[in-house]
Amino acid sequence: MENQNVWLTYDENSLEQVSEFAAGYMDFLNRGKTERECIDYIVSEIEAAGYMELEKLIRDGVKCKAGDKIYCVHMNKSIAMFQIGKKPMEEGMNILGAHIDSPRLDIKQNPLYEDGGFAYLDTHYYGGVKKYQWVTLPLAIHGVVVKKDGTTIEISVGEEEDDPVFFVSDLLIHLAQEQLEKKAAKVIEGEALDIIVGNKPIVIGDENDDCTVEKDASDDTEKKAGKKAAKDAVKKGILDILKKEYDMDEEDFISAELEVVPAGKARDAGFDRSMILAYGHDDRVCAYPSMEAMIEVEAPERTTCCILVDKEEIGSVGATGMQSHFFENAVAEVINLAGQYNELSLRRCLSNSYMLSSDVSSAFDPSFAASFDKKNVAYLGNGMVFNKFTGSRGKSGSNDANAEYLAQLRKVMGDHKVNFQTAELGRVDLGGGGTIAYILALYGMNVIDSGVAVLNMHAPWEAISKADLYEAKRGYAAFLKDIG
Repeated sequence: MENQNVWLTYDENSLEQVSEFAAGYMDFLNRGKTERECIDYIVSEIEAAGYMELEKLIRDGVKCKAGDKIYCVHMNKSIAMFQIGKKPMEEGMNILGAHIDSPRLDIKQNPLYEDGGFAYLDTHYYGGVKKYQWVTLPLAIHGVVVKKDGTTIEISVGEEEDDPVFFVSDLLIHLAQEQLEKKAAKVIEGEALDIIVGNKPIVIGDENDDCTVEKDASDDTEKKAGKKAAKDAVKKGILDILKKEYDMDEEDFISAELEVVPAGKARDAGFDRSMILAYGHDDRVCAYPSMEAMIEVEAPERTTCCILVDKEEIGSVGATGMQSHFFENAVAEVINLAGQYNELSLRRCLSNSYMLSSDVSSAFDPSFAASFDKKNVAYLGNGMVFNKFTGSRGKSGSNDANAEYLAQLRKVMGDHKVNFQTAELGRVDLGGGGTIAYILALYGMNVIDSGVAVLNMHAPWEAISKADLYEAKRGYAAFLKDIG
């Protein structure tokens, strides 16, 4: 079986819609480089579309009815959206699920130090990364600092044209003979991924200041100028800037969540502008069309739902990951607002649901063709992707979707003329991976992995096809309307 390139199926009107949808997605990527930023963007969009906050409805004692749109944010990093359908919730929901965390470098709790005249921030990489890909790139810092009095300081540095950027250094090629003999996994060690944040020492003008003078060749020059450098003077200079710019002390790093990500905006890729090169396609390329499909579909027969979660890249653990009970709790609260709650109704609702676990798939790369089975791999430009199973080796850790469910999806996609392809992650026994699919499958619902093919997956800059992005939105909307 061969899949047709989607671009060949589009007329002028479709091409305009593809371009318009891609522009909206690129804006989302530029404004949402962390989970918290994604949540802020999503809440703004869905509230404009009429979604109401679950906690407010509970406080006000409001009962929900068919057509009502509800959302619940959990710890500012995960969100669940619902549109109440005409049928009782006990009959199940149509669920889209994706994640909004991406591989990155996280700043440690005691990170700031000075060495060799440079100020550094110590980092710990997050998710599966090729560590050597993160050196010599312009990097930005995004996140929050929460002070002891509860005040939250939002930080975003490195994205604007006049912002400074940060970087991880690498050894010059002239001295890299020993380095280049190492395996790729060891060329750059995890503890070497500290970012350089400064090089200028703070200077003290008052000769009576209680500080230690650095003894070096510049002493005479400094004395003539009436200046002297304090011990760890570069570090102190950075702390001075942090205090002035953000009212932040060194101890405030303890209660901070600061993420180091590639600096720069999403860009059109290729002379034909058919692709998007950006940070964070995995898995925001599925999260964005899921949100847009929820907004697009009105008056559904079955309750529609979209869950966008944190921590997938590290196993879906923690209070904001899919393994937590926040989603189940939110469903229970919504059923209660609909006047239909009991424990059995909740369990029936979940087990009777259908889900698309929307995550990215590996795209065929001709430069590394031996890593793929050409008959069972996703191709950029061939439409949204369905993965019947994921996992590794003998499907270990996989959710393996039922044939009956796949047949239903084939019919729905065919009825809506959605372009899709089927794929596996890569060649058998070469590697593998997983998604949130198996977690939702624990409720006994039908689940399948679906999403968008990505080139350079987990690299600082990933690539996708605009056509695949658009088909994903169309496929998600068709699923919400007609499955079940």
